[in-house]
Amino acid sequence: MGRSRKFSFGLGITAVVLVLGALAWFLVAIFEGEMPSASLEPSPQYINGPQEFEVRVADSKSGLKSLKVEVLQEGRKVSIFTKKFPYRGLLNKQGSHEFDKKITLDPSTLDLGQGGIKVVLEVRDYSRRNGGDGNLTVLEKKMVVDTIPPSIRPVSRMNYITVGGCGFIVYRASLDTVESGVYVDDLFFPGYKAGKGYGETAYVCYFTVPYYVKKRPRLHLWGKDRAGNESKAGFYYRIRKKRFRTERINITDRFLKKVLPYFSSYKFQPGLTNVEKFLVINRELRKENGHAFYMMRGKTTPEQLWKGTWLRLKNSATMARFGDHRIYYYKGKKIDEQTHLGVDLASLANSKVQAANNGKVIFAGRMGIYGLTVVIDHGQGLASIYSHLGEIMVKEGDLVSKGQVIGVTDQTGLAAGDHLHFGVMVNGIFVNPVEWWDSHWIKDNIIRKLKMLKRTKS
Repeated sequence: MGRSRKFSFGLGITAVVLVLGALAWFLVAIFEGEMPSASLEPSPQYINGPQEFEVRVADSKSGLKSLKVEVLQEGRKVSIFTKKFPYRGLLNKQGSHEFDKKITLDPSTLDLGQGGIKVVLEVRDYSRRNGGDGNLTVLEKKMVVDTIPPSIRPVSRMNYITVGGCGFIVYRASLDTVESGVYVDDLFFPGYKAGKGYGETAYVCYFTVPYYVKKRPRLHLWGKDRAGNESKAGFYYRIRKKRFRTERINITDRFLKKVLPYFSSYKFQPGLTNVEKFLVINRELRKENGHAFYMMRGKTTPEQLWKGTWLRLKNSATMARFGDHRIYYYKGKKIDEQTHLGVDLASLANSKVQAANNGKVIFAGRMGIYGLTVVIDHGQGLASIYSHLGEIMVKEGDLVSKGQVIGVTDQTGLAAGDHLHFGVMVNGIFVNPVEWWDSHWIKDNIIRKLKMLKRTKS
């Protein structure tokens, strides 16, 4: 009898414990305090038009109850998206309750003004906490509505460009402009800041109608602001056509035996003849060198470093011109065609080579078919090239002044004799160097326009 009472008492205690445990579990479950998770991506600083966002919310305990996305601007509240979720039940065993949704915020449709906004995401779960309202997660993101494109206008109105030559324009853009320049068809030339005044920023831009252009291109100014809004503006220009010479070059076995040893480190395919090696050099290596020159445009300084007329190799004769269309023959048979992208100047052997103008050395070393080469940055995308040197007297990073000796002429690279290959690049594209030796051209096309800029400054 005593054992029976003790057993019954034990069962009673166990039952009470189980009931209390179940009650505790139930209370913990319905009053759980885990906040729902929420994300809103992307997070742009500016909105300049319809912007798509992805909303992701989840709750692994009591389940999602409601979702609300609103935009606040100067006390005004605009709803973008709302959703009520059905109750899944306390014993739902489907795991985390997740919801994804793509929504679009269109400033025009929502009648939002220019300026700051706050996007607010609120998500609640089915917990009985907070008076039955549930756990609340609030996500806020601040952004700026800017749908007004920047203003951009030319200052220099008369712009003459010769095909293969250099163009130069002065223009102004609104202060919110972060990128601007000139487009020649799809080719972009960046502008560089040149001062402020009248609530605008002044810019200068060097550009070219490339030597290889066949049809008349279209030119325009372009600008983009910090919000990504873009503007275009026309300007007056006149393009002068240019005829380039055709030059026949005979490749001899003697020439090949002379120049090929310079390229002994180049990895040719086995079994190539000397002529085939020459073609690899003249085509593939030339293309690699051209790309290397083009990539140097990123090393330019935003300030103008040059001043006045550029120097030409002293007491030199012109042996080849810019844009010459060269046709190569071997034993009377045409084997290749290339364009000469500089001016070849010949004087006495091992003549001193002077920097054409003030600048900074951005390359000094071997450059494939160009041999020992020096490249000087003159600022704002303008650079000069000195090739086939026998000795280099400067190093990358050196500041050089006009007339400073930077090397001596020779015939390194793919050269038939001692000479200087002199080139000029605008944003990595070769242009005719002859213009830069002409003081009248510099005065009419560059200096006069810069004076116009100074007169418009406040």
